[in-house]
Amino acid sequence: MDRIPCILTIAGSDSGGGAGIQADIKAITMLGGYGASVITALTAQNTATVTGIHAPSAKFVALQLKTVLDDIRVGAAKTGMLFSAPIIEAVAGLLGNKTFPLVVDPVCVATSGARLLQEDAVEAMRTHMFPLADLLTPNLPEAELFTGMKIETREDAFTAARLLLKMGPKAVLIKGGHNDSPAVTDWFMDSGGEPIPFMQQRVDTIFTHGTGCTLSAAIATGLGFGLDMGAAILRAQEYLNLALRAGFRLGEGGGPPNHLAPWIKERARASVLASVDDLGRRLSSAAGMRAMLPRGRANVAVAVPFADRLSDVAGFSGGFITTARDQVDVVGYPEFGSCPRTAALLLSARRVCPGMGCAMTLGAGDELLRALEELGVEIAWMDRENAPAYASGDSGGFEEWGAFAVLSSLADAGSVRAVGDPGGFGREPVVYFLAGDVHELLVELRKVASKMAKSPDVI
Repeated sequence: MDRIPCILTIAGSDSGGGAGIQADIKAITMLGGYGASVITALTAQNTATVTGIHAPSAKFVALQLKTVLDDIRVGAAKTGMLFSAPIIEAVAGLLGNKTFPLVVDPVCVATSGARLLQEDAVEAMRTHMFPLADLLTPNLPEAELFTGMKIETREDAFTAARLLLKMGPKAVLIKGGHNDSPAVTDWFMDSGGEPIPFMQQRVDTIFTHGTGCTLSAAIATGLGFGLDMGAAILRAQEYLNLALRAGFRLGEGGGPPNHLAPWIKERARASVLASVDDLGRRLSSAAGMRAMLPRGRANVAVAVPFADRLSDVAGFSGGFITTARDQVDVVGYPEFGSCPRTAALLLSARRVCPGMGCAMTLGAGDELLRALEELGVEIAWMDRENAPAYASGDSGGFEEWGAFAVLSSLADAGSVRAVGDPGGFGREPVVYFLAGDVHELLVELRKVASKMAKSPDVI
């Protein structure tokens, strides 16, 4: 077994478990590291408020840190809530000769609005901690506090980053989560280069308690594994974005991201493959299925929870075909990443309708279209004529662009259960039927087949 790098977090404790030491160790563990900790403060905290803070003496904080460093080989470290000037000075004094990368998250205010850094500690952070940082990760309010300027534009962020670099850190990542924009852009800058944007799709959620802690801990973990700074930031962003999409209600306030999201996705993979296999057997033996399929090859796409890439979606390696005896056969076996067009459409539809978990390619013949109309199934038709040049080929580019374009233009996209491709030169028209899960897909296809055959229980 390869050595597991120790990632040290120096931060406050969150009794609610969503931020601070607790969030850090969850993120470190999920990303494969071993978490060690130095606790700088105890907070009485839940999802809605911080009701009290109790800090140990700076001497005891220093003793925790010295004891860890005397015995454990640290691969990387991060700091979070440091609370007071004496604690900052004590921590900085022991990290002056560090041999590992350090991420400094200059935590000042909790998500709930409670102040987590004493007034006299702001200058201590600038003077003692910033020069030790391999990466400084302020959010916009923190960057404004430490630079004394208002950040309203991209150019303001660049100016702030340069001012922060003059305070000693090797690099700065100004986080853009507080901006009101469709995408979240974190701006990276070091002393030798131009600003570099790191972008992620914004997640519409209230479960943001502990996002800064999670991101900085994830970056530190990447650095502890030997990733370069850019790769560590990108992997941390992807992890946080997934955790935000998987967030859940914990209490009355805004809850935390779901740090277990990668494990939940991985655990679901076996059951998704089994459901694809079962679906294939049911459909291939079902009367009425042949009339629903296109002339070309069809496939099914079933996604794991929180899917965001083709490798999170399973189908058949060969798909569905019609035999010489006019029967339906399944070619190949259940496999992730095997159905690029159907999977790309499903992933794109999920961006607008997150409840969609699977899709099936059907023909777009007159009988099927008539059956869907009689059942009240609305079809949103993609626009091939106006597709951009990059949305071409067989890798799912058109389906990704087309599904998002048409669904995002609708006032009630949630009511749509089918997305149509009108086809074109060399491309057969098809309909992609959407459903929340495999059971729902079977039920709805049964209704369609029955309507086409004018008899019940066809599938």
